Amino acid sequence: MTELRVAIRVRPGSTRARVGGVHAEALVVQVSERAVDGKATEAALRALAAAFGVPRREIRLVSDPTSRNKVVAVTGDPVAL
Repeated sequence: MTELRVAIRVRPGSTRARVGGVHAEALVVQVSERAVDGKATEAALRALAAAFGVPRREIRLVSDPTSRNKVVAVTGDPVAL
């Protein structure tokens, strides 16, 4: 198992969840949830888990819980990641 750190930019209020694109060297994660009570962050972590093909429990927030710019750690098989 290895850990991969990824800078992400969360864009709440999208019509659907989507992972893709770049904003200031960060992976863009669009989610439909609003940025209230951490709902957008949790939705972004679920979307990343689906995009990386790992269970949600393998993704954790490393920094900036209230900012749109975050760093997450993805744990998994090094070949798959």
